Amino acid sequence: METNLDLEGSDGATWAPAPDVLESLRGQLRGALCLPGEPGYEQARTIWNAMIDRRPAAVIRAAGTADVMRAVNLAREHRLVLSVRGGGHNIAGNAVSDGGLMLDLSPMKSVRIDPSSRTARVEPGVTLAEFDREAQAFGLATPLGINSTTGVAGLTLGGGFGWLSRKLGLTVDNLLSADVVLASGALVHASADENEGLFWAIRGGGGNFGVVTSFEFRLHPVGPEVLAGLIVHPFSNAKQVLQGYRRAVASAPDDLSCWVVMRKAPPLPFLPAEVHGKEVLVLAMCWAGEPEEGQRAIAPFRALGEPIADVVGPAPFVGWQQALDPLLTPGRRNYWKSHDLVELGDAAIDLLIATVARLPTPECEIFIAHLGGVVNRVPATSTAYPHRDVNFVVNVHTRWGEASQDQACIAWAREFFGRMAPHATGGVYVNFMPEDEEQRVSRGAYGPNYERLARLKARYDPGNLFRRNQNIKPAG
Repeated sequence: METNLDLEGSDGATWAPAPDVLESLRGQLRGALCLPGEPGYEQARTIWNAMIDRRPAAVIRAAGTADVMRAVNLAREHRLVLSVRGGGHNIAGNAVSDGGLMLDLSPMKSVRIDPSSRTARVEPGVTLAEFDREAQAFGLATPLGINSTTGVAGLTLGGGFGWLSRKLGLTVDNLLSADVVLASGALVHASADENEGLFWAIRGGGGNFGVVTSFEFRLHPVGPEVLAGLIVHPFSNAKQVLQGYRRAVASAPDDLSCWVVMRKAPPLPFLPAEVHGKEVLVLAMCWAGEPEEGQRAIAPFRALGEPIADVVGPAPFVGWQQALDPLLTPGRRNYWKSHDLVELGDAAIDLLIATVARLPTPECEIFIAHLGGVVNRVPATSTAYPHRDVNFVVNVHTRWGEASQDQACIAWAREFFGRMAPHATGGVYVNFMPEDEEQRVSRGAYGPNYERLARLKARYDPGNLFRRNQNIKPAG
């Protein structure tokens, strides 16, 4: 399916639709058309990252696939800048653009579980909490992220990894099919047997190729109870713990995932008051296998140092997915930088410790995502997501409240990013990229897969209608 468009140069123009166009559009939609000053407009344009304050000319709050098709056709026919909002975060803020058309998918919330085939049909406005709640009613899950307010659509389109990925692969490794509205306005089905190129591209290629209105996932027996929790260490022992952590993860079974969070301690009830507000190192772990085996797998991590608190134990999987939610509440200013690492060497550890020792605000943190396992047993070219040699993802998560702090917080993150580069692969997970990293899209985000992605972009979206994203430009 192809379409011939040329929308280059239309960015920055503000749409000023005639009243008859608006009236006709309202009558066609099952969802809502929201203009500035109308109900729903402020809710739709206000997103998780408070640094993003943009005003689209109009918002279509889609109720179904037909609304998505009408929005795409409208944007194409009127040469509008089209931005697409799913159900979750998006650090870059690409969901909103000034003066353009915003397509808000967050009202599309259907989740349908088929326990007999162990599959799920999920609409693009669904969050991890909503998906997990339905799937866990049958003791089933698919690999998603680590925060329940994340949107399933954006997570999936970027690749998707979390607590279950070492055991079950990436989110895209468990995607069976998708329904996609193309730049032409046509609805197509993409799977291993139908529109195979498009199916390959959307498994990591972001929102570059169309708007997905339905995802079909493979489900696996998980929970409803897992072995999970936190082990909190004083930051004075960070080097010893990180070196021990490096040894422990090297032989960890695939069922175990252990992430590291370094930040100032929030006032958690199981931490003594004298620790609140002080730097700590936290091991956050989840074991998704047999409980008795899990206790043995976790033992090497429990043996590290002298922790302040150990609250690892049996927990509902749905509850564990929500454990870190308070660290990612909406309405704060956010800027992230990220590196992929194969090894966590001593020099990298020293740099991590020195950087955390001067956090610019109490909400800032650096975390180390633990990958490997099944994720790394898939060839790099099997999906658009290429980073199949990565064992750790280091993410600098900078959060603050006032615009006056912007310069200091962003400078802190950028300085660490630059100094960590010699220890990293040069690759980056596209979902962790801020808006100012366009130069990293080609080789950093997609590496050996970029040229094929660019050719597929030229086939499915030659006019680059879907460009409010970490953009893959059409080949030629």
